[in-house]
Amino acid sequence: MTTTKTGEFKQTEIGEIPGDWGVKPFDVAIDKKWAESKGSEAKSAYKTAGRYPIVDQGHELIAGYTNDEAKVYKDSIPLIIFGDHTRIFKYIDFPFATGADGTKLIKANKEFFDPKFLFYVFKRLNIPNRGYNRHFKILKEQLLPCPSKSEQKHIADALSKIQKAVENQERMVSNLRELKAATLSKIFNEGLRGEPLKQSEIGEIPKSWDVGLFGNFITLQRGYDLPVQSRESGNIPVIGSNGIVGYHKVGACKGPGVMTGRSGTISLSFYMSNDYWPLNTSLFVSDFHGNNPKFIHYFFQQFNFKKYSGGVSVPTLNRNLVHSAAIAFPQKDEQAEIGAVLGKLDGSIDGSKKRLADLKALFASTLNQLMTGKVRISE
Repeated sequence: MTTTKTGEFKQTEIGEIPGDWGVKPFDVAIDKKWAESKGSEAKSAYKTAGRYPIVDQGHELIAGYTNDEAKVYKDSIPLIIFGDHTRIFKYIDFPFATGADGTKLIKANKEFFDPKFLFYVFKRLNIPNRGYNRHFKILKEQLLPCPSKSEQKHIADALSKIQKAVENQERMVSNLRELKAATLSKIFNEGLRGEPLKQSEIGEIPKSWDVGLFGNFITLQRGYDLPVQSRESGNIPVIGSNGIVGYHKVGACKGPGVMTGRSGTISLSFYMSNDYWPLNTSLFVSDFHGNNPKFIHYFFQQFNFKKYSGGVSVPTLNRNLVHSAAIAFPQKDEQAEIGAVLGKLDGSIDGSKKRLADLKALFASTLNQLMTGKVRISE
């Protein structure tokens, strides 16, 4: 990449752009002569597998599948999808059918715009959120930067490479999360050491594991009140049912600590290495009874806390019911091994999520630089 070709910029309705760029309105950027229209697939008719993917205005690229070829766009691709309610843009270069209400189809006017470049132009637009209302009217009012077709292709190629890296990293995060879920299930059903299973009052468990009441292995206690204004200073994390909600000058509990939501969000598990303040919307472990805290953290992640909750408007965890639940526990040395194995998986997930965040930041920065001409693609 290089600096601008001419080094000169001009002021336009969309801000400062290179002197050799133009500005086009939305109705010039799209192919107004294109009028192909096919029926959409009702959401209730989406299949989990089929010949053709269904694309709607949701966050996922593929929402489902259909076998109805009469509803499939083939000859018109590539097309750009705009979610009239969600404001989500998708670039579609494969045969597909549309689904659900609010899916708008846009075909680029190739006289002025490369289709992939136009897609990235759209992604940079700041379309205000009007809730579950229509947004296509706002999109039609936009003015768009228009470099030469050659430069558009270079920009689209560069952004596509970064986007591909983002998508690959997203798959990596998803795969690691699936691996962790499978590992959690296997460990808490079969143990870590491949030992024979035995029958117990709660079903098959590893031979060396013990069955007892939850309260005999772990004691839970309700968190403490703390005014909102007292959560605005300090470096001690304040934990609610959804995680960190602020910071306080002093901690109520020493780390390591493990807690879960008591009301509202139930069944999330939070592990704190150092001092922390558990709010009254959470339950924290006040006594580990000699058990490994990291193991308890992972035990919480697979334990069905919701089974022991009540309340109509706001689900609330019943601590007495939880304490009376029968559970299976391994010996202390295996607990430490389980905590270490799952901890490494979490470390891999965190590292992969950090790389994903870096790639997304790179994409956003590069998109902004290329679409304003602050950075130009060399021929």
